[in-house]
Amino acid sequence: MIWLTLRQFRVQAAVVFGGLAALGAVLAITGPGISDGYHSGLAACGTRENCSQFTARFFNDHRSYFGALAVIVMSVPGIIGVFWGAPLITRELESGTHRLVWNQSITRTRWLAVKLGVIGLAAMAAAGLAVLAATWWSGPLDEAAHDRFPRITPLMFDARGITPIGYAAFAFALGVTVGVLVRRTLPAMAITLVVFVAVQIAMPTWIRPHLIPPETGTVPITSENHGDILLNGDAFSVQVRGVPGAWTLSAETVDASGRTVGDMPTSLAAGPCAPPPPSADGGPPMGPAQACFDAIAELGYRGKVVYQPGDHFWPLQWAETGLFTALSLGLAGFCFFWTRRRLS
Repeated sequence: MIWLTLRQFRVQAAVVFGGLAALGAVLAITGPGISDGYHSGLAACGTRENCSQFTARFFNDHRSYFGALAVIVMSVPGIIGVFWGAPLITRELESGTHRLVWNQSITRTRWLAVKLGVIGLAAMAAAGLAVLAATWWSGPLDEAAHDRFPRITPLMFDARGITPIGYAAFAFALGVTVGVLVRRTLPAMAITLVVFVAVQIAMPTWIRPHLIPPETGTVPITSENHGDILLNGDAFSVQVRGVPGAWTLSAETVDASGRTVGDMPTSLAAGPCAPPPPSADGGPPMGPAQACFDAIAELGYRGKVVYQPGDHFWPLQWAETGLFTALSLGLAGFCFFWTRRRLS
């Protein structure tokens, strides 16, 4: 039964693992050069300000490749669910080959267990290899973009750690379950894709922020952590970026008594925080002067931030992977029930 499963699976496996091998070759060729360039640049930059400028420039030079690699890693579980999971049972149901196997002293339970076990392990291995290669190649860029794109933020979180392995197991089990219920390959593939994408959107939006209780704190509004400064007539407000290296869930401005405020006093907009004149070289005006932030601090305004700190990365990874593993096992259990009692 294992030999038959591997033989039926050889084309899909060759495509995915062949693609991963090609990706790995490209990363192996380009990775050492990127790492050497980053570390040699850090060694030569000297001052903290120069090093900050270097890391920002280094990341911007490689940003498109960094983002593309993250998208590839995030796509692997979806590809597995659509092209490995959904056709696994529906293909046999449409051709009727499952009846031939069941009549050869192979029980339904053993037939499904071998398929889920062998191909499910291959799915998790494929995702693990993809994330391992991407993490190794992106190491210097992850370090350079630590404050702007922390690995705990949604897009980076989905392409790092162990969660892609959990996603792959869930996507595969989801595809098999949809195939068992729908019994048609193309509709099963389409439904699997839609459901998996919906789950991937729902997870960071509503579920992941609460898997581990977030932290709440207040931070001063400074020239280094301020976000957008909004001036609309006499209305003046400042947004705070949040805690460096953390995933900011919400940020708002509070006054000295801790009450949330929308706009700050108009005296700030007309005084120390007034828009500066254009620069002498004709470029865009510089940001607010330090006197603006000193005045904001003197009046007691601060940023109140709800966030998941960077050291919650691995606890969140384990919690989310455990959740998707439980969902995968539940879907697999349903497939066994349906195959034994309803499938014919």
